[in-house]
Amino acid sequence: QLLDAVSGLIERHEGERHDEPGAATPAVTSSDPFPFEGHYVGQMIMLADAATVSRYLDAHQGWFRRCAHPMTADPLGETGYAITVGRFGALDFEVEPKIGLDLLPQDQGVYRIRTLAVPGYEPDCYMVDFNAEMHLQESSEPDENGHIFTQVKWELHLAVWINFPRFIQVLPRSLVKTSGDRLLNQIVRQVSRRLTRKVQEDFHTSLGLPLPKLEKRHFWQR
Repeated sequence: QLLDAVSGLIERHEGERHDEPGAATPAVTSSDPFPFEGHYVGQMIMLADAATVSRYLDAHQGWFRRCAHPMTADPLGETGYAITVGRFGALDFEVEPKIGLDLLPQDQGVYRIRTLAVPGYEPDCYMVDFNAEMHLQESSEPDENGHIFTQVKWELHLAVWINFPRFIQVLPRSLVKTSGDRLLNQIVRQVSRRLTRKVQEDFHTSLGLPLPKLEKRHFWQR
């Protein structure tokens, strides 16, 4: 069944390329990890001034693990977490990524998150490079309901390298690249939407503030 599925994927891919006669379709090779990357930006609204939002973000030990659920987030030192994202897959290949993230102390109002090694854990088929930044922008005027608000704007550059098993290596590189990029975007979209809403709910509930509407376009890819 697996071979039939792989053959079907190749045939469908070749059929989609009928307008490119003679185009080469090199397969994935096992010599190097296969790279995927994405650049994303987004924002969330907090109905408070920037100083209040900053105090909340600074105290991530009190909210991050709670808001990350159902992902597990085990503490690593004072500012780090080992996060198990969940099980994801494409092309009959599944992986349950675990990555270490270091939530660095703010630097003049800028928050940065970097990849952190997880002690005693060596992923066998992937590597991740996570680089994110957030900054706060307080509104100059109240919103339509009279609330001062702060935009938490974030930017993420995410790079992933995967060592694929043999049955993936027979597939054309373009097919693997398309499928992998689509999966990466799906994971970021799903996690960012859920985390954004949970952080908003936690922040506003803790201060007794109304909850802002979740913007339809809180996240997009560059």
